[in-house]
Amino acid sequence: MKRKRNDVLGTVNRGDPAPSGLCTLCESGCKGKCETWMSSLYGTKMLYPRDFGSVTAGSANLDSRGTGYHSLRIQGYSFGAEGLDDELERTPKNCIYENVNIESEFGSEMKSKCKVPVMTGALGSTFIAEKYWESFAIGAALTGFPIVIGENVVGVDREAEMNNGRIVSAPELDRRIEIYQRYRQEDYGDIFIQLNQEDFSNGVAEYIWEQYGNEVVIELKWGQGAKSIGGEIQVGSLEYAEFLHERGYIVDPDPTREATRKAFEAGTIDSFARHSRLGGTGVDSEAEMREAFMEKVDYLRELGFDRISLKTGAFGMRGLALALRLSAEAGLELLTIDGAGGGTGMSPWNMMDHWGVPSLPLHVKAVEYADLLADEGMDVPDLALAGGLSREDHMFKALALGSPHVKLICMGRTLMIPGFLGANIEGVFHPEKREELNGNWESLPSTVKEAGETPEAIFAGWYDVEDKVGSEHMKEIPYGAVAIHTLINKLGTGLQQFMAGVRKFNISALERTDLMAANKKTAELTGIPYLIEAQDERAREIIKGSF
Repeated sequence: MKRKRNDVLGTVNRGDPAPSGLCTLCESGCKGKCETWMSSLYGTKMLYPRDFGSVTAGSANLDSRGTGYHSLRIQGYSFGAEGLDDELERTPKNCIYENVNIESEFGSEMKSKCKVPVMTGALGSTFIAEKYWESFAIGAALTGFPIVIGENVVGVDREAEMNNGRIVSAPELDRRIEIYQRYRQEDYGDIFIQLNQEDFSNGVAEYIWEQYGNEVVIELKWGQGAKSIGGEIQVGSLEYAEFLHERGYIVDPDPTREATRKAFEAGTIDSFARHSRLGGTGVDSEAEMREAFMEKVDYLRELGFDRISLKTGAFGMRGLALALRLSAEAGLELLTIDGAGGGTGMSPWNMMDHWGVPSLPLHVKAVEYADLLADEGMDVPDLALAGGLSREDHMFKALALGSPHVKLICMGRTLMIPGFLGANIEGVFHPEKREELNGNWESLPSTVKEAGETPEAIFAGWYDVEDKVGSEHMKEIPYGAVAIHTLINKLGTGLQQFMAGVRKFNISALERTDLMAANKKTAELTGIPYLIEAQDERAREIIKGSF
């Protein structure tokens, strides 16, 4: 069981912690203090034990039983240096963690550059994404990593206009794209737009091409780690439920039934669940699935899209292999593989707990199958791994495990927490905007006052953001974006430190041999040697004097 309190860092989980270190239920109004929440304020300070100078600290020897990213350990080497920039000599002066290059890129023909090897999960029709979009988008843009606009954004937008069953106006989608592009730094980052069954039926692909062309990456969706059915949201308005029903969605309970209306008026029913439809229901074999998928990709290519990606969920090995093979055949830009039980939106709770393949075994097999594709001489698509990855050690482990195929770590709730926190703080300093900001606090809690009592003192990354946009523009930047920038600085610096420790100064230099298994079960699952067996053969040669 993940511990709820970390005395060394001074962090506490409000609820039961997930393996990621986040609470299983993360509240937008939370007053702290999990590690991600604290890192959104303090940045790189959270890499080290608290109260330095008056304490000593030692490892708690985290429980390494079971299999998961927690049961992998990172190697350390006593000599060497790989991947240092060509203009730098391999000297102690230059081989410092600040010189570790954590930039990444993905894509087949058209490469997209990323300042850090991170991307968001799909932020779609869930109201959380709409409410806090400015923070999410501006934070991602200023920090230089891609953001994903999830499925159904157009379909649930009451302001979106349709003509003959096709979208002709999509103000919420336009708003989301415009905000990110306005703050994008140089050529770093990118924006993905996810399409599902309803999006295709509503003509969203055609609308995107006409408005944005290849400025965006189209992401087809097969599934996600949180659930094995389509996207879902919950609405509390009968009128809105009727609107969604008219748009062609499944709404439960059916708002058009008289019995449902009476129950809602009586207060027996106070909300409705909107569901998306399953894909792939008209096919019965991998060959038919391949044909249907390629037809969809070909259609997007005919529209003009050069950049297409795929997001797949925690399906079994057949589904995983199919996603990899078809992504390779179609020449896709990226394949995101999401293990159970990740997720950001509304999902049936027991489904989150009991369906699908957990992240580590799913990712292990994904890399194994990618290697098989490479052995066949195929161009393996760039990969992003997702599913409960939230810290810098997770980032290192996933990048090393997936080398050389994995280019990005996809994070969902991790990158939403600083958005919530920033909005809550900004609403205290600007109460006139609190409702607009979706702030939950009327005053600063003690957990925030420990950092400071002005925005400049509270956020360790405040002046880094100011340096990028100029002091005269800071009033335009949501505090949530500053918090995201602060968190990413901590994650990026932590990744640099881990990489310097294994003497790898570029992400491309990482290898699976940079990992050890903390128990025999993990070694059996991953093929990564048990920690006292890793390098043991060479160690015995050294003992015998072989240098």
